[in-house]
Amino acid sequence: MQEFNKHEIFWHSRRGMLELDLLLVPFATEVFESLSRPDQMLYVELLEEEDQDLFTWLMQRSAPDDPRFVPIIRQILAHNNR
Repeated sequence: MQEFNKHEIFWHSRRGMLELDLLLVPFATEVFESLSRPDQMLYVELLEEEDQDLFTWLMQRSAPDDPRFVPIIRQILAHNNR
């Protein structure tokens, strides 16, 4: 079973776009470790997507083509709104 490097997840969550960094970095540092294994894997997959796609999804301007990302996006947005 793959182990995730918390430091690596943090750095992959830093995108260099302020709007994304404000959502992804806190999620990675405060929530990632408490996610279920499948959700952790999904988050890592999400980080492989292009910044512009992540931006439009997280700003709720469009939905991802892959519906598997919808729940993790909701979790990221819920964490931001707490």
